[in-house]
Amino acid sequence: MVSRPINLILRAVEFFFILVIMALIGNVIAMAFAGNPSLVNYDMFVAAFSMLSLFYLFLAAWSDSFTGHPIIPIVLDALNVLFLFCAAVATAAELGVHSCSNSGYTQHNKLTNGANDRKGRCHELQAACAFFWFAWAAWTVSFVLSLLGGAGGGVNMRMGRRGPAMSQV
Repeated sequence: MVSRPINLILRAVEFFFILVIMALIGNVIAMAFAGNPSLVNYDMFVAAFSMLSLFYLFLAAWSDSFTGHPIIPIVLDALNVLFLFCAAVATAAELGVHSCSNSGYTQHNKLTNGANDRKGRCHELQAACAFFWFAWAAWTVSFVLSLLGGAGGGVNMRMGRRGPAMSQV
């Protein structure tokens, strides 16, 4: 079983990363004059979903009475790991590895070319991408700890039928 302080610290770290992501992507959306690509909107969806998940997961980490069924934190952690990984990979792939000072790159990149300050938007997207990876790593640790805690808390991780215990034979 995972200790409560470790779980709360991990959730606080995730909260910080998601808050930074939400601020960066929100600013990217606010500075666009020509609309936003669907990837930017997906990034904001992931941040909002993660933040909403954290409201429940903080309560579940604080007290076992809020958990309900032990599978709920495992499912929420798994969904966040998946969504954050997809957002991190897609944002990194769309940005590419270029210098934000290169005006030719920022003008022709579909994530950066809709802003008055393309260089600033590029830097914010690069920072958001880095924080997506940090959040994904933290949430992967939470997912593993939730799996270990769920296995010890009565969630049957094995599929199929098991035979009687040795003491019953």
